[in-house]
Amino acid sequence: MSPVLSADPPRTAACDLPSLSTGETLPVDWRAIESAARSIAGHVQVTPCLHAATLSRELGCELWLKFENLQFTASFKERGALNRLLALSADERGRGVVAASAGNHAQGLAWHGSRLGIRATIFMPETTPFGKVSRTRVLGADVRLEGATFSEAYEAAQAFSRQTGAVFVHPFDDPLVIAGQGTVAVEMLSQVAALDALVVPVGGGGLLAGMAVAARSLSPSTRIYGVEPKAYNALARRLAGQPLLTGGDTVAEGLAVQDVGTLPLAIARRLVDEVLVVSEADIERAVCRLADIEKTVVERAGAAGLAAIARFPDRFAGLRVGVPLTGGNIDMRVLASVLMRGLAQDGRLARIRVPVADRVGTLARLTEAVARAGANVIDIEHDRVFGLDSVRLATIGLLVETRDGNHAEQVVQALTNSGFDPVRLA
Repeated sequence: MSPVLSADPPRTAACDLPSLSTGETLPVDWRAIESAARSIAGHVQVTPCLHAATLSRELGCELWLKFENLQFTASFKERGALNRLLALSADERGRGVVAASAGNHAQGLAWHGSRLGIRATIFMPETTPFGKVSRTRVLGADVRLEGATFSEAYEAAQAFSRQTGAVFVHPFDDPLVIAGQGTVAVEMLSQVAALDALVVPVGGGGLLAGMAVAARSLSPSTRIYGVEPKAYNALARRLAGQPLLTGGDTVAEGLAVQDVGTLPLAIARRLVDEVLVVSEADIERAVCRLADIEKTVVERAGAAGLAAIARFPDRFAGLRVGVPLTGGNIDMRVLASVLMRGLAQDGRLARIRVPVADRVGTLARLTEAVARAGANVIDIEHDRVFGLDSVRLATIGLLVETRDGNHAEQVVQALTNSGFDPVRLA
């Protein structure tokens, strides 16, 4: 059964827009972003941009977070999708739109297409997680699974456009989409005065390009940083004149784009100060920090900006820095795994292996030593079979909850003092 979708969702207050022009010739200029801001006003959320006090103290800068994960589809992507849809002619609306996307672009087109009465067809790879397929269908799109990779789904969407006349809506290499994404910076610079830097995740580059144009128009002294994962650092390589070597696995699947768009690259060459590259571990840790400290759920691609500040703190020391949290669409199972890994990396979960004599009372003596050290045993594994020299021996595996890494070492020392020979596993 199709959901009931409001043709006119409750309007939210738009930020005040100054009237100015950069005077520069770019694929997207200030006038396009100003127009986009006025077009989409009231149909997307003006999301909060809040001071992150605790993270600011930790990272040595004045950090402001833009909560784009609070959009209806939990992503900034609906800004560009809506701006593109609103620019369609009556004839184009009748033909509908088509896109290739395995995530947030798909949901943005699906939601606003359904709301505006425009048919949206989305091609996704056959390997797309069922949750993303289901959510996009619930939002009103005709989802078609085609091909084993995004490239194959993209080709299928292009073929569908040629065959049916449906308007192909590119997720990042479209001037209207870029202009829509630029409204994130328009809001941020209206909400927070005198930001010294913007730190923006980069996949295809549409968000970075749009925000760079807006920021250079509204606050020319603000430095613009892009952030990419190591496996997909196409923009960094393009700007450095290096060979394009991208691909493979990344935790930030929303940034897993083989190459930056032509239009975003042209804008980045002119307006972006630097592109920072972060590791998988940096990104996972940023997701955990946002959940633990800011109490907000952010997908891994959406946490890349914070990951860059934590990786390169000297660049931002003492500065007022704005970071868009670009999306919150993360699988719950993946989120649980990331959070548990984060606890382990912080030393708040410790796995300790203890060889013992297999006799009555040994386990009680072991757990008593852990309790005296002030830790909590979460799980116990009792192995009498593998890797043992004698039937009289056993290995006890403990999963222990601790305050931090130092406390975990204190637990190990307490076991040692009790006559055991514990090994803390990395």
